[in-house]
Amino acid sequence: MIDAILRGLRQPEYVHVLLNPLPVYGLLISWIGLIIAAVLKSRRAQVVTLLLVLLSSFSAWPVYEFGQQGYDRVLSMTDEDGERWLDEHQDRAEDLIWIFYALAVLSAAAIAVPIKWPKSSAPLTIVVILLGAVALGCGSYIAYAGGKIRHREFRNEPAPPKRQESGHD
Repeated sequence: MIDAILRGLRQPEYVHVLLNPLPVYGLLISWIGLIIAAVLKSRRAQVVTLLLVLLSSFSAWPVYEFGQQGYDRVLSMTDEDGERWLDEHQDRAEDLIWIFYALAVLSAAAIAVPIKWPKSSAPLTIVVILLGAVALGCGSYIAYAGGKIRHREFRNEPAPPKRQESGHD
């Protein structure tokens, strides 16, 4: 059993699937916590939840990288509609990954900046909450296409149009 797990961890597409809930579900949980901390006006709770937002949003980076590395293998396992959903999933991730990075940087700033300027705490927390909502929407949008790659039962609409040129080597 351990060998099977270790073998799976050497496959980037497996690691991608294993980690991909973190930027969405992890962010959702920490985002809700941050809203509660802001309402309670608890700086300690805000720092903890901002740290969780930072980690969750930063986790998009390995998810993205392992997804890129596993592209060819997943492509070889899917049908024509799945291929189009795979390309759509990749395009969405490439276009929107920066939002997760911006959220990670903003979360770090919301932790550090109020140490020197305490009055910046509330405005920075509000901006993190707003950008967190945008990141959650983007993560759902990316995941929507990803779920249709290998799961025909989720394909309740036509696949996106086929790409004209492929940027994959």
